[in-house]
Order: sequence, then C-alpha cells, then structure tokens
Amino acid sequence: MANRPLARQSEEPSAVFERLRKVFGDKRPRRREFTENEDAFTPGRDPLHLGGAFDQLTEEMGWVGSLAEADLLVRWREIVGDNIADHATPVGLSDETLTIVTDSSAWATQLRLMRNDLIVNLTQTVPQLTISQIVVKGPGAPSWKSGPKSVPGRGPRDTYG
Repeated sequence: MANRPLARQSEEPSAVFERLRKVFGDKRPRRREFTENEDAFTPGRDPLHLGGAFDQLTEEMGWVGSLAEADLLVRWREIVGDNIADHATPVGLSDETLTIVTDSSAWATQLRLMRNDLIVNLTQTVPQLTISQIVVKGPGAPSWKSGPKSVPGRGPRDTYG
C-alpha cells in the first residue's frame, strides 16, 4: 500500500470547503445582535424548571395522551386495588374506550357491574385520559379451527359461557 498523506495533512479538503462556501454561500447561523428596543429581561426569556420544560415538551409533541395511557398501565394495581388487578388486565385504550380482559367470566360480570365506579376512579386518578366507556371481556375460548384437517362447521356449542 502506498504512503498517502492523511486528510488533515492535506490542504485539499479545506480548499474544497472554501470553494463550495463561495459557490453556495455561508448558511451557518449568525449570532443575533440585540437592537435598541429589545430587552434581555422580556417575559418568556427566563429558563424553565426541568419539570416545566418536560411538561411543555410533551404538550408540544403531542405525547400527553400516550404518557397518560402508559401511566394507567403502570399504575393499574395502585388505581384499582390488588384484588381486581389479580384478575383483570387492561389491554387497550382507543376512542375513549378502555378494554379489560379478565381471567374468568365471573370477574367479567363483576367488573361490568362496577363499570361506572371504575370510570369515575380512573378519570380522577389519571385526569389526562378521557375514558367514557369500558369494555370487559372474559377469557377467550380455545379455537377448534387449528391443524391441517379442520372441518368447517359450527364446532362445539354451550361449552364455554
């Protein structure tokens, strides 16, 4: 391999850069100079606290809803209590509808009866969320439509309910 000079030892890169800067102009941002009528103490120029800066960032980026949904999922046990959290899990939130899956049909029935209390509790605990409806689903029945030789038809009835 031949001895080639390193790029920083060569004058070629800086010459190319200067040539391109002359052709396309210098687009680097310049320091803004204050005018006579501008004051460094105008409102809005003070630095924010870290919490305020994060609040402003999440609001500007539209992350408030996603963060509130994540907060609901993380704090589910704290919000509804250990007894309900042991048997029910939130699986989705879309169009102001919270979907909850339970591990038995008895728990699904119980949560359907408690639906209004859950909505009030959730809106008080996580006010950024707008939940107007709760859909409670029981455990799903196993699918009998698997395998290469499945037979079309209605399948078993009144087994799971």
